Amino acid sequence: MNGAAAPTRLQLAEPTAETLATVATVVQNVTMPRNDRQVEVCNPATGRVITTVPDYDPAQAVQAVATAAAAGPDWAARTPRQRADILRRWYDLIIEHAETIALLITREMGKPLPEARAEVVYGSDFVRWYAEETVRPAGNVREVPAGGATLLTRRAPVGLSVLITPWNFPLAMATRKIAPALAAGCPALIKPATLTPLTTYYVVGLARRAGVPDDLIQVVTTSDAAAFSTAVLSDSRVRKVSFTGSTGVGKVLLGHAAQNVLRSSMELGGDAPLIVFDDADLERAVNGAYAAKMRNGGQSCIAANRIFVQDGIADAFVEGLTEKMAAAVVGDGLADGVTLGPLIDDRAVSSMQRLVDDAVAKGAAVRTGGRAIEASGHFFEATVLDRLPSTAEIANTEIFGPVAAIQRFSTQAEVIARANATEYGLAGYVFTENLDRALNVADALQTGLVGINQGVPSNAAAPFGGMKQSGLGREGSAEGLDEYQEIRFYNVARRETH
Repeated sequence: MNGAAAPTRLQLAEPTAETLATVATVVQNVTMPRNDRQVEVCNPATGRVITTVPDYDPAQAVQAVATAAAAGPDWAARTPRQRADILRRWYDLIIEHAETIALLITREMGKPLPEARAEVVYGSDFVRWYAEETVRPAGNVREVPAGGATLLTRRAPVGLSVLITPWNFPLAMATRKIAPALAAGCPALIKPATLTPLTTYYVVGLARRAGVPDDLIQVVTTSDAAAFSTAVLSDSRVRKVSFTGSTGVGKVLLGHAAQNVLRSSMELGGDAPLIVFDDADLERAVNGAYAAKMRNGGQSCIAANRIFVQDGIADAFVEGLTEKMAAAVVGDGLADGVTLGPLIDDRAVSSMQRLVDDAVAKGAAVRTGGRAIEASGHFFEATVLDRLPSTAEIANTEIFGPVAAIQRFSTQAEVIARANATEYGLAGYVFTENLDRALNVADALQTGLVGINQGVPSNAAAPFGGMKQSGLGREGSAEGLDEYQEIRFYNVARRETH
């Protein structure tokens, strides 16, 4: 294997006993319903069980549908201001309990505590944004072109919404769906991933404290996601499904949704290209690429997946990125100084090792990292692969881990063609100091969002979503509220009076 050996700073860091005791208390205070069947939640930093959560069967999930649906009409009848005030109180409670939520996120998902705190800021912003959007219901008044009538358009809640969230952003993926549903006047059933359900239970509890009716949001955890989806999406009371996860699962859910013609929002797989041109600011490009690659340890649907660097800047860029990646401190996310936490499970670690080994076998050079770390948790070194051949598996699959895979290119036309040569189209990144080039390349990329000279483009005020097989619909911004509303029009006849 080429490249540097793992430096001593990659030794696992551990949290203090005081921090562990605090987290244990936080976990014990997560309120969950009683249930005969339970599913274990494990800490990815140690592999040990944290606690258990209810493991609901399909019949119980359908009962949750009935409970939420019954609470829907009263919520829809409330004024926009009433709903907005409750959402705002929910936001205030999330901020008040920010450190508790961050500790939960780190313990069940693994990301370093500073990143978990950043997720609380990001995730809470969706609640604040939709508290503000609630009081701006869109509508229109139009005259019929032939005269004699006026058309009024109004918005109505789409109805009971099933929200299925992934494990990698336990707070933000929940609030990004729940907040617009509540703002629009919809009841909701949310199914968090059983890998990271504690944050969802906790923040839904805060929503109830803020004034959301107890029955309006139902949290359903289950070890049988397929049976859950079949049962719930065939219920006629369900009118909307929103899912974040893999394209394969999204296609299955769309098949279920088609049976009852459900409104569907799908945020699916990613294969994000990150393009660095010769005229890029080197420091900004390296820092931006690191952020786009290493946020959440690379376990993000918009993580930089294929890094294309132009020939003239490539050596300097690889050197700079290698230096940053080699400095990563791996360990339990609750420990001081840790910058790279564990992967979510041992399957993720095995996947990283397989991809790296395949790339090396086909000619890629390892500049740093490249190995799983032997420990009780699920750790992999921050890794840079240079001169990646296009035949390597990692060049043609979503990585979802801390491996930066670098390919080189010569011309703008070449890199655009290579960047778009994928069935996915969620995110892309462009680094250049030429404004015309930045905008032209961004326009040419077949992606739903583009970060220009920055590695973290997501924002509650922006419409997040993909093209091609990366999904349908948008989350965040005003467009995210549209996903939970029906547009209705009234044709009002007018008679001239004299």
